Amino acid sequence: MRVVIPVAGAGTRLKPHTHSQPKALLHVAGKPIISHLLDPIVKLDPEEVIFIIGFRGDMIEDFVRRNFSFKSTFVTQEKLHGLGYALNLAIRDINDGDLLVLLGDTIVECDLHKFIKAGENVLGLRQVDDPRRFGVAVVENDRVVQLEEKPEKPRSNLAIIGLYYFNDIAPLKRALGGHVESGKTTRGEIQFTDALQGMIEQGASFSPYEVQEWFDCGKKETMLSTNKHLVASINQSPKLQNSAVIPPVYVHPNATVANSVLGPNVSISEGSAVRDSIIRNSIIGCNTTVDNMILEDSLLGNEVRLRGNSQVLNLGESSEVNPA
Repeated sequence: MRVVIPVAGAGTRLKPHTHSQPKALLHVAGKPIISHLLDPIVKLDPEEVIFIIGFRGDMIEDFVRRNFSFKSTFVTQEKLHGLGYALNLAIRDINDGDLLVLLGDTIVECDLHKFIKAGENVLGLRQVDDPRRFGVAVVENDRVVQLEEKPEKPRSNLAIIGLYYFNDIAPLKRALGGHVESGKTTRGEIQFTDALQGMIEQGASFSPYEVQEWFDCGKKETMLSTNKHLVASINQSPKLQNSAVIPPVYVHPNATVANSVLGPNVSISEGSAVRDSIIRNSIIGCNTTVDNMILEDSLLGNEVRLRGNSQVLNLGESSEVNPA
């Protein structure tokens, strides 16, 4: 089986962090978003993992090659024309086999072995309060009968969450290629949802697979809520120097915490140091120093230096804040 992961987006909603690195490498619950995606995929023993890269794609390639041993291929998407366009680039030279597609800015917790055995073609779905923000699936008699991208009047509250399986890549390849050639766009982009709807109209069978745990990493607020869930699932009880912990908290083994209060919902990444501080509901990146601070609802990048204040902060890589 091959796996395709699109990670070419610019991550504009996560600036300033994405000025210096791609969104997929931002940390949540102590490790990069992309690691949360790839760790379960390793267990599938894929034939190949294909990454669709764009801004700072060399950083993603370097990270993957250093940390994972599966065969990896990197396809550069120079024009951001939508997910349908991106996936067509990734599979245009593949003629057979099955395919798993997983979007690079969402973390899905489900049994992938069960997912790929759920049908000939499988769509990951989840009930949402406002389906107008998503691609939406209409399900009848345990089959997906219609798909629509961000409809004004949804016929369903089942959102397409960015997890797809195809047991034969050939029909998907024909549908995507034809859709891209047609030039049809929805909301200004070549949508993957429209290509899949074309497959349904041609008689393809899609099985719904409802996922309960689905976490967005597209902006600061959702990063923090995703961190909250993932840190709780790690269930770590760190032993820290003269410090108090209000669970859930994750502290990387190579991080240092002294004379501080952490939690709830805090993650401290590799190489960071926290001293004489109180931190709540926050993500601290790699090699960051926090000294004599009170932080809440904050997102700190790598190599940030903070000293002395009470703040709500959203600081990108190599920032420095000191008292006046």
